[in-house]
Amino acid sequence: MVLAVRLMFDTRNAARMMRLSRPPPTRNLRVFCVAARHRSFKRAADELYLTPSAVSHQMKELEEALGVGLFVRKSRALELTAAGAALLEEIEPLLMSLDRSLAQVARRSGRRTLRILLPPFFASELFIPRLTGFCAEHCEIDIRIDTRDPRPSVHPAAADVSILLADAEPQGVQASRLFALSLTAVCAPQHATQVAHLGSAVLRDMPLIVHKPRPYAWASWAEQVGLDAPEPRKLIELDTMYAVVRAAERGVGVALVPSRLCEAWFRSGSLARIFPTELATADTYFLVSRRKDAGRPEIQALAEWALSQFRDPAESSCQRVDTARR
Repeated sequence: MVLAVRLMFDTRNAARMMRLSRPPPTRNLRVFCVAARHRSFKRAADELYLTPSAVSHQMKELEEALGVGLFVRKSRALELTAAGAALLEEIEPLLMSLDRSLAQVARRSGRRTLRILLPPFFASELFIPRLTGFCAEHCEIDIRIDTRDPRPSVHPAAADVSILLADAEPQGVQASRLFALSLTAVCAPQHATQVAHLGSAVLRDMPLIVHKPRPYAWASWAEQVGLDAPEPRKLIELDTMYAVVRAAERGVGVALVPSRLCEAWFRSGSLARIFPTELATADTYFLVSRRKDAGRPEIQALAEWALSQFRDPAESSCQRVDTARR
């Protein structure tokens, strides 16, 4: 009996070693790092543009390949096993090193890669529509854009350049102000006449579209205009600015949208401004990179292009004044 158990144990160990002779795919390891960091298959799936079931399946493949459990699966959360925590500590730095090595190989072959973090609405309305010019001038630079964070305020290690939305200049990095965020009230063109007729009553008689991250924007706007706090008959809360703009365009109600980011919508007639007053927010867009990377040609090229495309002329004047004072 003892001999049989020992043989079974040895057989399992041998099988496990045979499996490890063929390492698990790198994609499984990358997915593991994201899932382990979030402690959630769903949040990992959102970040990786996969389904939660696909993430779960890849984690089962990895656990079978390694012969150990990596997660304790609970009803509402995940926990790392001791093996999972050890794997994350070992693998994540190796994958980052691999990415750096691949980037170096690409640079030595004459190509460079820029990883750029952008707010999604900024990316879709300003950055990407003008990107053709940069790409035509810098054919040797490849671009990887990350728009997963709806309001990035910290420059991550995984990005070379970021455009952050923050209420103060980011510290410890190379940061340049682009423009302050202001909001303007809009509606669908077919409702513009009705809105003009209603005047200030529009905040009561028409549905108000609210951007979830800024629940008090309409109250602040009304206070700035000199009106009472709005008491709408219907309130529609949406979690992305793109959804807010699309809802206003489709005639769902009136909305507060970023003035600078929606210029193309105004020019095309897809949205109509309904009041001349804009709500000045405390937030500003900043172009950010690490100081140690400032000399990299590809980062210099993108920074010069971005400043020429997106910086408010008034910000350029302020920057010159600040430099002169120093």
